[in-house]
Amino acid sequence: MGVQPLRALRIVACLMLAALLAACASPSRRAPVEERSAVVRAPAAAASAPAEPVKPPPPGIENLGKPGYYAVKPGDTMIRIGLETGQNWRDIAKWNNIENPNVIEVGQVLRVVAPGTDPTMASARGVTPPKVETRPLSASAPASAASAPAATASAPPSVGQIVAPLATPREPEDDLNWAWPASGPVVARFDDSGSKGLAIAGKAGDPVYAAADGRVVYAGSGLRGYGNLVIVKHNNTYLTAYAHNQTLLVKEEQVVKRGQKIAEMGSSDAERVQLHFEIRKQGKPIDPAKLLPQR
Repeated sequence: MGVQPLRALRIVACLMLAALLAACASPSRRAPVEERSAVVRAPAAAASAPAEPVKPPPPGIENLGKPGYYAVKPGDTMIRIGLETGQNWRDIAKWNNIENPNVIEVGQVLRVVAPGTDPTMASARGVTPPKVETRPLSASAPASAASAPAATASAPPSVGQIVAPLATPREPEDDLNWAWPASGPVVARFDDSGSKGLAIAGKAGDPVYAAADGRVVYAGSGLRGYGNLVIVKHNNTYLTAYAHNQTLLVKEEQVVKRGQKIAEMGSSDAERVQLHFEIRKQGKPIDPAKLLPQR
C-alpha cells in the first residue's frame, strides 16, 4: 500500500474518532416527563388517629332542674352542699349512694331531699298568702224568717264588707327558742350581697353557745373560708353555723341544747378573733338579727 492511501485511511479514521468523541461529549437528552402539580392529601382522621372515647354524662343528669336536686358546681364539697341546701351532708351522701364523699364531679346532680318527700312542700312553706273572706256585693236580704238562721249571735256583715285578713298560721318548724351564740358586740351585720351572717367580736377562748336545740351535723375545718366550723341542724327548716373557732367542743351527731357551750371563739381562717354566725332557712341565709331576742 502506498503512502498516500495510508495517509487517507488515517485521516478517515481520525475523522470517525473525532465524530465519536463529539457524540459522547454532548449532553444526553432525557425522555420528556409530564410535570404535575404536587397534591398534598390530608390523612383521614379516622384512619390516622384513634377516636377519643366519649365521656359519659355526669351521674344524675336526668334530674337536672327538678325540685329537690342540686347540680354540683366548681369548688363544691359535700359539706358546702349540705350548708347550701340545709341538709346533713351525711344524709345527702346516703340518699345518693356515695361511698366516698370526697369524690364528686362538677355537673353531677344530687338528691338533697329525703326519698319519698315531696320537694315542693318545703319550698312552699311560709309563702302561703293570708286567706281573705269576702261577701258578695248583693243588696238582697233574706226573704223570710224561714230562710234566715233561727238565731244569730251577732249582726251579719254589711253589704260589701271585707273581713280583715286572717293571720298566716305559723309552721311548727318556726317555733324555735333562739338565744345569742356569743355575748360580744356585733361588728358586722347581715348583708344579702355580702356577709351571710353576723360577726360577733370577742377574745380568743370566749364561749360560743348553741343558739337553739339541735343536732351537730358538722364539726371540723373542711369548708374553706369558715375555719374551725360547727353546723347545727335544728329541724327540717333551720340550721345554724358557727365559724372561725379556736376550739371545737362537740362532735358530729351530738345532740346539743340551747345555750350549751359548743366551741371557743378564735380567728381560724379570719383576720381577727370573731364568731361568724349564720342562720339558714332551707339552706338560704337569713338575717339572724330578725330571729334572735333583743339584747
